Amino acid sequence: MSDFLLLDGALLPTIDPRLLRATSYGHFTSMQVRDGRVDGLDLHFERLDRSTREVFGRPLPEGRVRADLRAALDQAGSGDLSIRVNVFADDELHLLTRVGPPVAPGTQPLRLLAYQHERAVPHLKHTGTFDLTYYARAAKQAGYDDAVFHTATGELSEASIWNICFARGPHLVFPTAPTLPGIRQQVLQRGLESFDTAPIPLADLPTYDAAYLTNSIDPALPVASITTATGTTTYAPHHPSATTITKAYASLSGQPI
Repeated sequence: MSDFLLLDGALLPTIDPRLLRATSYGHFTSMQVRDGRVDGLDLHFERLDRSTREVFGRPLPEGRVRADLRAALDQAGSGDLSIRVNVFADDELHLLTRVGPPVAPGTQPLRLLAYQHERAVPHLKHTGTFDLTYYARAAKQAGYDDAVFHTATGELSEASIWNICFARGPHLVFPTAPTLPGIRQQVLQRGLESFDTAPIPLADLPTYDAAYLTNSIDPALPVASITTATGTTTYAPHHPSATTITKAYASLSGQPI
């Protein structure tokens, strides 16, 4: 007998059960494509190769990923897309590419609720995302927009699906607590003339002028507030740091697939 899948008791004959491995043990990267270009495409290639070597003990050549990305563009008939590339393996290495419409960045500053939580193997963008969804959902049920995490020693690290950075005047500061080195964060850092990395203790949140979230969709989504066990820090729109971020991105351009 071969493997098969049922959904609500009905047979799903067109789905390969091997694809379940893509959601249980593997890693991925997500990107927004505009006019056939991706911000930090070289960083996505590096992430996929480095993670594949660590997780599966073998390389993932850039040429193979690029060929699959080009196939996705050809199949979609568009250069404006959202793409997620999952890497998983049985006897061989597989790439599962999910393609969807482009997603516009958010425009509304977010209110974050802080939780003590540290992701397992945080430097990998792995498929173990239950905890991220769990805390994001809990924050929303409590009346906030999303969750942000801190370590057991009280250092802010990252949000559920974002990196976070802070501003003092026009200068940006990135947390040193263990986090996923997000592609968007790395792209932003490339464009900055200078930036700092430092521990961000929860007690220091009021000393910053602004905070921003970054991921593949959001280049720099402002944070409206962060609520911890001891109170809430609010952030107003901050022109000096927003100008720094705008200039950083203006100095860069997307890389063609």
